[in-house]
Amino acid sequence: MTSPSWKQDIVRGYAQFRSDTYPPRQERYEKLGDTGQQPALLVISCCDSRVEPSDILGRQPGEIFVVRNVANIVPPWQQDGGDDNSASAIEYAVTVLKVSAIMVMGHQACGGVQAFVDGYHKTTPDNAIARWIKTLENAKKPRENNNMQQEMEFAGVRMSLDNLMGFPFVKDAVDKGELSLLGAYFNITKGQLMFA
Repeated sequence: MTSPSWKQDIVRGYAQFRSDTYPPRQERYEKLGDTGQQPALLVISCCDSRVEPSDILGRQPGEIFVVRNVANIVPPWQQDGGDDNSASAIEYAVTVLKVSAIMVMGHQACGGVQAFVDGYHKTTPDNAIARWIKTLENAKKPRENNNMQQEMEFAGVRMSLDNLMGFPFVKDAVDKGELSLLGAYFNITKGQLMFA
């Protein structure tokens, strides 16, 4: 019985990492393994496979802390319950790693935003994707124009930045001048990163 092609691709990719990528970075990996990470930036990005924060920002291992989810959403802060996955990663980055900046990075042709624009959260309300993208209802609705998708992608970034300020530890760090928040948008087709 032969292995599926994805398994062969993974084995080949790992072999290439060990032969080409790891050797020139061996010292970096050893240091990261021994002393831990000290990233200065938290990036909250979509889990879309076309949007790789480390590649886009030209960062090496250990330089950015990344939280990825559908449509790069930061849900509102909830003291009890809510999305503990995103909240715990954000809290860890701010209170333990002491990152100095958080970037929320949206992108072109986001499938999660497209699902929201198409009303998926209304037609299929009982699944995880629908419950998650429903958060975008809190985004400031864009003016009607000929690119509702892109307008909602930008609106989602702005909403997430607003929601971050509802996290007490984020607001405290921002108020003390220890943390900056910024929004960004990646155009996949053109390979361009714009800041909001």
